[in-house]
Amino acid sequence: MNRLAQMAMIAPEGAKIAFGILAIGIIMAALGAHCLGVLIIGLSCVVGSFFRDPERQPERIEGVVISGADGKVVDVSECSMPDDRETVYHRVSVFMSPLDVHVNRAPVSGETVFVRHTSGDFRAAYRDEASEHNERTLMVVRDDAGRRHGMMQVAGYLARRIVCRIHARDRIFIGQRVGLIMFGSRVDHFIPPDYRVIVAVGQRVRAGETAIGELRS
Repeated sequence: MNRLAQMAMIAPEGAKIAFGILAIGIIMAALGAHCLGVLIIGLSCVVGSFFRDPERQPERIEGVVISGADGKVVDVSECSMPDDRETVYHRVSVFMSPLDVHVNRAPVSGETVFVRHTSGDFRAAYRDEASEHNERTLMVVRDDAGRRHGMMQVAGYLARRIVCRIHARDRIFIGQRVGLIMFGSRVDHFIPPDYRVIVAVGQRVRAGETAIGELRS
């Protein structure tokens, strides 16, 4: 299944769903229910499109933080990170609509300090309050210079499942696939104060490609 998912450029978590629906559609068409079979096959294509997982390469990797999500920047602000109330971070929030790629990628290289899942509500993900009240998973990574970076996957109104593929003490690399959120959702990036934010509210960004922060000179 993983090999099929890779060939089809679909996230493994969605491949089982998409291929399962496709198989049902083919069976229905073979049994004579042609119209229903075609509709089900079409549905499998829609599901496969949602779980698409294209190859990505960062624009650059030295001295930058890249976006962990596809979508539109909905907030750029200064705040503390949930596990570090003493340090003020730059928070860059990216909202993913159901039409965006939902595979998330590592914003920096380093060692995972911890991964923490918090149960919560399923409010509209584009609102700031979603970061504090919605179902979410926070991953904190320490880069090679000892700086702590945070990325929080936030479930939205339609999202009911967060997938995080990394664990504490994992070594990860910038642009690496680290998970996904199913359907409309949000990713908050907590960027250390040594960096400056280089994106603005309303800007479109791409996971694994677009730099959203760079080290101050």
